[in-house]
Amino acid sequence: MPTLHPDKVRELGSAVISTEAEAITALLARIDDSFVAACQHMIDCRGRVVVIGMGKSGHIGSKIAATLASTGTPAFFVHPGEASHGDLGMITPDDTVLALSNSGETDEILTIIPLIKRLGVPLITLTGNPESRMAREATVNIDVSVAREACPLGLAPTASTTAALVMGDALAVALLESRNFTADDFALSHPGGRLGKRLLLHVGDIMHCGDEIPVVRDDASLSEALVEMTRKGLGMTAIVDGDGRLAGIFTDGDLRRVLEKGSVNVQNAKIREHMTAGCLSLRRDMLAAAALELMDSKRVNSFPVVDDDEHLIGALNMHDLLRAGVV
Repeated sequence: MPTLHPDKVRELGSAVISTEAEAITALLARIDDSFVAACQHMIDCRGRVVVIGMGKSGHIGSKIAATLASTGTPAFFVHPGEASHGDLGMITPDDTVLALSNSGETDEILTIIPLIKRLGVPLITLTGNPESRMAREATVNIDVSVAREACPLGLAPTASTTAALVMGDALAVALLESRNFTADDFALSHPGGRLGKRLLLHVGDIMHCGDEIPVVRDDASLSEALVEMTRKGLGMTAIVDGDGRLAGIFTDGDLRRVLEKGSVNVQNAKIREHMTAGCLSLRRDMLAAAALELMDSKRVNSFPVVDDDEHLIGALNMHDLLRAGVV
């Protein structure tokens, strides 16, 4: 049974991080004309960026393709072994190929390079050997070589795969900026999960409307307001004037403060006397995530929603944000 030595484990873990950090820092000098040329080819691409790589480079290539696709550069990954058995038909003359290989001598990629060149598509390579065959055959080669691997044996791809991954991220982000890719664009490619919901959902998509809105007129009694709050179950009621414009809000917290006074006649008191006038409100086109931030900062759980003329059109509660997956 292997023996674990905590001090040795910490030492090796720190050494790996230091080695990979050095490899990443060395990439700064490679953000040069070749990097710019690679970005230009991908910007000019009328089709898709086809990413290829074998083994660990293939795993990194798959992630780079996913990052490109999610940040505005259409891309997909093709396994070079499968490419030579039919999948090469996925590459069209409108595409650009991005090939990864630390050695630059990967047989499966070298086998299909003549066919790629026959299509006339730009070939961008990320290699750890600028003198390799892949680098020489490339339209543009970006040097992602590392001084050493983080593996103590110097065998397992560690620092080299990290360097390739970081360079791929650098390409993707540079293209994102060049394409003026926005948060809204990002949201459209991430509709699922919490991230997409935070970027896509607006207050108007999840607010309570129509008869679901807790609302009373400003001449209503406090007891009528309490009945409305109880019936609608949002922990508040909006108060509107005769034209339907928001006049104030009455919440569970306001009710506690009224009860603490002990001298208020719930049946006879008017809601206008106890409501919070000039209250904050939301707009229907506001991002639900922004509404959540406002609730957190103001420490409230509900907001009325109004239009540009301050007419009440909806109500939003923290539980609505929870159900929608924004929280």
